[in-house]
Amino acid sequence: MAVVDGSGHFGGRAGGDARRPAGELEAGVLAALWAAEGPLTPGEVQGALGGSLARTTVTTILTRLYEKGAVTRGRSGRGFAYTPTEDSPGLTARRMHTELAKEEDRSTVLARFVSQLSDEDERLLRTLLDGEAGVSGEAISDDRAPSGRESAGGDRG
Repeated sequence: MAVVDGSGHFGGRAGGDARRPAGELEAGVLAALWAAEGPLTPGEVQGALGGSLARTTVTTILTRLYEKGAVTRGRSGRGFAYTPTEDSPGLTARRMHTELAKEEDRSTVLARFVSQLSDEDERLLRTLLDGEAGVSGEAISDDRAPSGRESAGGDRG
């Protein structure tokens, strides 16, 4: 049975070790896949993670990532070998799109998102929106003044 600490978070199993925060296991598995030069089996992922997780746990995480579309899989012997569908920035962008798609009032969500950007991130976003970015998505020059577009959100204080 899980134990909940005073802040409402799961602290682990009664009498056992503390549980990892939600998403940490998936992030670790994805990091192992990103570092690999090709597809990995659950056993290879387990080894890349230092053997700290049971192979069945790794298999469960990989299956969940497959169901979410974060990895693809192909036959490898009697099991599967897994490959990430996107790099880390691509996966983050997909998550942002997923969250935005859940909201009916996209305009308000985007306005609040933009209003909370740092000045540096706002300049980068302006550069990207103005089409002045390279193929990788990195700004050609993100230290230039914004060109042409006025802030829709006003001063952010």
